[in-house]
Amino acid sequence: MAGLVEKLIEDAKGCPKRVALPECEADNTLLAARQVLDDGIGTPVLVSPRRVIEETAERAGVSLEGMEIVDSADDAAADVLAERYMSAGTMRLISAKGARRKIKNPMYYAMMMEELGDVDCTFCGHTNTTGDVLMAAQTIIGLQEGVEVPSILALVDTPGFEGPEGSVIAFTDCGLNPEPTAPELASIAIAAADGVRALMGWEPRVGFLSFSTTGSGAGESVDKVNQAIELVRERRADIKVDGEFQLDAAIDPKVAAKKVKRESDVAGKANVLVFPDLNAANIAVKLIQRFAGGAAYGHNLSGFKCPVADSSRGATVQEIVGDIAMLVLSAR
Repeated sequence: MAGLVEKLIEDAKGCPKRVALPECEADNTLLAARQVLDDGIGTPVLVSPRRVIEETAERAGVSLEGMEIVDSADDAAADVLAERYMSAGTMRLISAKGARRKIKNPMYYAMMMEELGDVDCTFCGHTNTTGDVLMAAQTIIGLQEGVEVPSILALVDTPGFEGPEGSVIAFTDCGLNPEPTAPELASIAIAAADGVRALMGWEPRVGFLSFSTTGSGAGESVDKVNQAIELVRERRADIKVDGEFQLDAAIDPKVAAKKVKRESDVAGKANVLVFPDLNAANIAVKLIQRFAGGAAYGHNLSGFKCPVADSSRGATVQEIVGDIAMLVLSAR
């Protein structure tokens, strides 16, 4: 997996972005920010009370030189930000008073900056829960057109696997939606297609997975998958999408030739796999990790209008740097 992370970091150096980091009470946030700046991945924009930033930097032994500091405790600056946000000409989910109240929380402050274009992406989740991150992103940024729910896209690297993109393939949704409806599943697929195009530069070929291949089985879950496929085609005719496929028919050209008796741009060469529910996705990831020595990487929240990362609260500095590299790539 280190090879994939190194590739993402190298790619991110070619398109550095302004990265808002609101969780500056954590030593690892500033340690990672220092590495992100020194490696040329992006420009850290530290969003927290200046006192907190300086105390953390001193405790962690981190130089703040070259980083931007946004003092979220500066009332005058916060007033200006909230006013800009409310007058930007877009319908807001909160009132003017609500906006001013919300940005007392640095995470909301950072996302408001991002929505206004002051930064390119927001990295958080290292100290905030997933629920907190989702609430902030849905309230301040909102979902992209054609997307109904946020989701998590994982890049899965499996030793010995030779797929259309080598050993790496994308899985979705790997963390948020237990039993998505057909419209939700369609939006998950759309967000994943856009995500792999930005992250990896791939032309997405999206395969919807099932226990059935093109009608070999029947059931409500099969019907849901096929409804989702049609919705993707209606919403985004530019995305190559097909199914329903069993896993082997989605990724193995020889199996696809036997099982899929029609022309398909996806069968046997899918690089994005859409799972019918979170049970299947979670089990698949764990099987690859435990039995094949593979790894899954990615904490980006797919589907929002602007890039947001929900990091693991147990993430190491190196993991945070890798997450930020993915976030930077998704912002290009």
